[in-house]
Amino acid sequence: MLIGSHVSFNNKDQLLGSVKEALSYGSTTFMFYTGAPQNTTRSKIDNNITKEAIDLMNKNNIDYSKVIVHAPYIINLANNKEIDKYDFSIRFLKEEVKRCEELGIKYLVLHPGSHVGLGIDAGINNIINALNIVLNNTNITILLETMAGKGTEIGSNFNELKRIIDGINNKDNIGVCLDTCHLNDSGYDVTDFDKLLALFNQEIGLSKVKCIHINDSKNTISSHKDRHENIGFGTIGFDNLIKIIYHEKLKDIPKILETPYVLDKAPYKYEIDMIKNKKFDSNLKSKIVI
Repeated sequence: MLIGSHVSFNNKDQLLGSVKEALSYGSTTFMFYTGAPQNTTRSKIDNNITKEAIDLMNKNNIDYSKVIVHAPYIINLANNKEIDKYDFSIRFLKEEVKRCEELGIKYLVLHPGSHVGLGIDAGINNIINALNIVLNNTNITILLETMAGKGTEIGSNFNELKRIIDGINNKDNIGVCLDTCHLNDSGYDVTDFDKLLALFNQEIGLSKVKCIHINDSKNTISSHKDRHENIGFGTIGFDNLIKIIYHEKLKDIPKILETPYVLDKAPYKYEIDMIKNKKFDSNLKSKIVI
């Protein structure tokens, strides 16, 4: 089972630190930002550290081809009202793609963007234009994340993602990252996941799913609020999330926890233990803070 979480990537230890953190949680995969998600500060990639990290992954049977990078939040490809900001988003995403290439990462998760009043059609066209520039002459696959539909977010339904994918010149370089909290908050019933997958397969095709963010939700279905909850403590529920994690059609897809810290402590080791044991622990949060 490919299960892991978001882990840190700092200037000093870089990918090696990410691997060590993932292993401390009992992970078999992981996801990281190559720098802070809210700013442009980036350290130079140290290839020697990357080699050490890959060696450590090999020793612990972590398939590096299934490790995920998440693009920074400050990138918005849907809004070209201010052309300087739009051009910046394209340039910065191209730099992130290059960093993935240097690290040997295959998949980069991206929030499609918010149209900020331009309208969905204009926003989708802006995303398509930007991605065709970014994906020119690269082997990196960008995974469009399913969004909760907060504000003017694009990508909160499968049709919007399909329209973007249809406009991409190189279809091999575009895929989808499903997010269980976002799906719930956008209006999809994740408690009937077979039906949801059938709908996705009809609209886009299951072969495009390359990553799944596993999160419970603090909110009811169709709330459009995007507030993650720890596994089993939200409205989706532990049993429903276990069915998704262990779904036969998704067995080769990396599942990544993005659940909230509990009093500034990472919950991932405890949540991964619950998932591996397939048994919910209602005392999880108290154990984390001890």
